Amino acid sequence: MKHFIKFTFATIFALALISCGDDDGETIIIDSSLPQGDFTASVTGSFTADAAPTSGMVEIGMDAEGTEFLRLADNFSTNVGTGAVAIYLSTSDTFTADPPNGNPDLQLVGSITTNGENFFELDPEYDSKFTHVIAWCTSVGVQFGNAPIN
Repeated sequence: MKHFIKFTFATIFALALISCGDDDGETIIIDSSLPQGDFTASVTGSFTADAAPTSGMVEIGMDAEGTEFLRLADNFSTNVGTGAVAIYLSTSDTFTADPPNGNPDLQLVGSITTNGENFFELDPEYDSKFTHVIAWCTSVGVQFGNAPIN
């Protein structure tokens, strides 16, 4: 019982110290999936439609900490009503899958379910052999659009 009383007193004291701290500061949450600090584009491109209305800008660049990202701009738009749209880096303007063997000329970056600005951290880092970004509708297997980047 004596230990329980000491434990209870210590717990109440610790909570009092925590709750009496200065809470005037603003809580800042850092989302590591977004660029930190300024984002500087090194290559850019504009989407053209293929099988669905697709338009807008795409950029590849670095944030202030040297992390590389692919950014779909605020004006990016495609048909997301079919489900997720996959975003690929490609060495050509045409999606060419090779499921049994993979395709070294095609690199999945991520997928979107909403239009507008989206960021994707590039891992591995951007390889300049990739000359295009492709929007591919996975659910129906159709290329929605592509953007040459330079």
